[in-house]
Amino acid sequence: MPDHVLLSGMRFRAHHGVLGEERTEGQDFLVDVDLEADLRAAGQNDDLDRTIDYRHVYGIVKDVMLGAPQNLVETLAETIATRILALDRVTAVTVRVRKPQVKLPGPLESAGVEMRREKR
Repeated sequence: MPDHVLLSGMRFRAHHGVLGEERTEGQDFLVDVDLEADLRAAGQNDDLDRTIDYRHVYGIVKDVMLGAPQNLVETLAETIATRILALDRVTAVTVRVRKPQVKLPGPLESAGVEMRREKR
């Protein structure tokens, strides 16, 4: 069973979406990432160089979320997953992007996507 590095509940105010008001007014997005990697050496040696520095992962997510506006949360999740999967030691990643303020005709906590990608 792989080890995991988790970053949960990252919140960004961004201007993604297909509706004009989403692009002009912006909205909050919540992002979670779950990275899979072998973290044994880091745990045994207390060595940051042998793990995945979650400050770097956060920076990737922030760059995507605050970058060029996209129509779909699917595009955001795919871009984040692709960039994180390119990091050394990461063997798989699950990315969840949610919109907590989506406007639908009834009560809803959030709408979003979850994608899992792995190295081949």
